[in-house]
Amino acid sequence: MILHIDMDAFFASVEQLDHPELKGKALVVGGDSGRGVVAAASYEARRYGVHSAMPMFMAKQRCPRLVIVSPRRARYSEVSRSVMAILGRYSPIVEQVSIDEAYLDAAGCGRLYGSPHDMAWAIKSDIRDKLNLTCSIGIAPLKFLAKIASDMQKPDGLTVIGHEAVSRAIAALPVEKVPGVGKHAHGQLRQMGIATLGDVRKTRPSVLVDRLGKFGHRLVDLAHGQDQATVTPHSPTKSISTERTLSADTRDREQLKQHLLAQSQEVGRQLRRQQFLARTITLKLKDTNFKQTTRSVTMDSPSHSSETIYRTAEALLASQSLDRAVRLIGVGASALIADTTPQQACLFAGIEKKERGWEKIDRTVDRIAERFGHSAIHRGSLTPQDERSVD
Repeated sequence: MILHIDMDAFFASVEQLDHPELKGKALVVGGDSGRGVVAAASYEARRYGVHSAMPMFMAKQRCPRLVIVSPRRARYSEVSRSVMAILGRYSPIVEQVSIDEAYLDAAGCGRLYGSPHDMAWAIKSDIRDKLNLTCSIGIAPLKFLAKIASDMQKPDGLTVIGHEAVSRAIAALPVEKVPGVGKHAHGQLRQMGIATLGDVRKTRPSVLVDRLGKFGHRLVDLAHGQDQATVTPHSPTKSISTERTLSADTRDREQLKQHLLAQSQEVGRQLRRQQFLARTITLKLKDTNFKQTTRSVTMDSPSHSSETIYRTAEALLASQSLDRAVRLIGVGASALIADTTPQQACLFAGIEKKERGWEKIDRTVDRIAERFGHSAIHRGSLTPQDERSVD
């Protein structure tokens, strides 16, 4: 049996945990600019029809007394690590799939924790007692069904789909609930008169493959209770990135460079925390027409220096003509290697010495931020103009 653990309204719940005065209030986490979107909504806010990915202006229309809180990614990551540490005590096979959800394989754990149902209750109690948060858990023999089950009784729910109930549950399952069925696939299935996986069973596989391609094969397998997906722990990190939709479109290169500087610091911090070096740095831009452009460069020597990442991303930005104003900008690092991997010495000692100097500064800043919070120290150039002292 497989457990899918999904934290309830995670970002919003963490904010209510840290700020008790917000408990019971309609709260969302997200940007409050004209283009802000809801990253998470408390269950009090959801009663007004507010949900994640909703434009913030629409959320405020639906709930005039909405409380809006800016995201604190570092805090959410900290709590997430605590959640995953709890799960790791129940099974060696845990697959984290996002900051607030994970799969757990219960095989071989019965002698220690009893049935999967008993294990799930123990996990819920542990998370509540140690973190004062709630989660919803789905249990099923198939991975995709466990994920669906965790959403059936939110918040603080526990749903079990036993072996004997799998066929019946699959037959009644609406196709839009199946992971991987997006708007396009759902539209295609609706045109074919297919509303449930039971309907998929009655449809010739060749017809589904003609309309949906490779995903048609997977849909047929799922409809017949065949899911080869397993819980796979410790999936290696392939890239680290961050991006931001700007409050207003701009072609101002200095303003864009400010965003790159902040983003490069965050990407560098994540690389150092996870003990990676990156060979490739990528700049991502999206213009007013939503046209996306990515430009990458592979560095001669891998690095996790925030300064090196910034200088590389800045050079990529300088190479762009910016014919249209930019609405989104982002920085990514890929081609990752462990920072313990032996590296060929640089031919130019001055460059290598400068790189080591920046890395020393980065690690000092990291230690200060870990102890006192990320707002305790930052680049002077990232300080808002109205907060800068003037002699």
